[in-house]
Amino acid sequence: MISYEPFYRTLKEKGISTYKLINDYGISRSLLDRLKHNKPISTVTLNDLCNILHCKVEDVLVFIDDSIQLN
Repeated sequence: MISYEPFYRTLKEKGISTYKLINDYGISRSLLDRLKHNKPISTVTLNDLCNILHCKVEDVLVFIDDSIQLN
């Protein structure tokens, strides 16, 4: 499973709000909803987010192995 939890930490560290992403960078509310619910996004979108935030892919998403059972 892909989790976008690092995306929100990166936003906070960079001092960028979701409001700013929508109004200054043209990011759609539907994209933010997809990220919030860990839904798939395109690599083009991932590239755009990394360019906006001046960060690495790891600062936007993390892979969590679904086969590992948490106790």
